[in-house]
Amino acid sequence: MPSDLRTRKRLATRQSISNAATRLFLEHGFDRVTVDEIAAAADVGRMTVFNYFPRKEDMFFDRDEEAHEVLREALRQRAPGVSAIETLRLLAHRLIAMRSPFVAFSADSKGFIETVESSETLKARARAMRDELGQTVATGLAHSAGQDPTDPAAQLAAALLVATWTTAFLHAHRLFQAQRDTAAANTAFLALIDQGTLGVNAALAGSPYV
Repeated sequence: MPSDLRTRKRLATRQSISNAATRLFLEHGFDRVTVDEIAAAADVGRMTVFNYFPRKEDMFFDRDEEAHEVLREALRQRAPGVSAIETLRLLAHRLIAMRSPFVAFSADSKGFIETVESSETLKARARAMRDELGQTVATGLAHSAGQDPTDPAAQLAAALLVATWTTAFLHAHRLFQAQRDTAAANTAFLALIDQGTLGVNAALAGSPYV
């Protein structure tokens, strides 16, 4: 079998498992669904599930690495004359315009958030993911400015940016839950991104990231 065909088949199998798992998690709650039930729903063996997803929660947060790559790519493709911090602000606006699933505020995303909030395992994994995302942002910022990844200014900027995005994301979801208005949630999300970015720029004034 050609390598590209094998790759497509592997990706299709991985997506099928993730889709089956997510559907079960949303219907029954993350902690009540077993790996055996996921395997049966995806029509694969138990070990096949673990071959693609070492941890059960990885099936729920199956786009985590893709989110990291979106951030890395935005910084790699930074336009001349545009600061790294501004690049990430513009990315937020672009993701909303594209209706990206990473910043979707809808009935489907409401179920996603509720599933996370009902599981201590998923909440713990979400916290770890925020830390990992912060390190990706810090490394990307440092590389974009020709600095060492351990540069404390890059670490500070990343922590502030992740806090801004997290606050904006959760506020927009709460607003959608209350109003069922995606446009209002999008507007609120971007307003907080813009406000937070102003604060990050002020905190990092004089650094190579502004």
